Amino acid sequence: MRKLFLLVMLVGLSLSGAEVKWEKDLSKAVERAVKEQKPLMVLVTKNGCRWCDVLKRTTLKNEKVVKVLNRDFVSYEGSVDENNIPSTLITQGTPATWFIKGKTPMFEPVMGAVESEDYLKALDIVKQEYKKSANPKESK
Repeated sequence: MRKLFLLVMLVGLSLSGAEVKWEKDLSKAVERAVKEQKPLMVLVTKNGCRWCDVLKRTTLKNEKVVKVLNRDFVSYEGSVDENNIPSTLITQGTPATWFIKGKTPMFEPVMGAVESEDYLKALDIVKQEYKKSANPKESK
């Protein structure tokens, strides 16, 4: 019985431990996104930002969100406080989620601590638009 309990606990912990695979360096993230032909997701945060923490603790731990981000995007998180975000991506508020193709933002950023289902919808739209722009013949 004790072994069964430990097995259930380990399985539960491994399932709830979904993590986004973050690139550590923005230039490498851009390079990888171009090479792999994937959109780049740039999360702009700020130290002490309550809503940044909520987004990272909830939506960015959601198993479905993590799966889509890790499979279909290259992800990078930067902080306004650490000066590792280009000035063109700094907004009045945080968190701000930008989607980049090459070095150009595809849309205005998604602002705030967006719920998982809405975040998944945004990711789907980005994937569709990215695919259209990569294959212009398909969008006609």
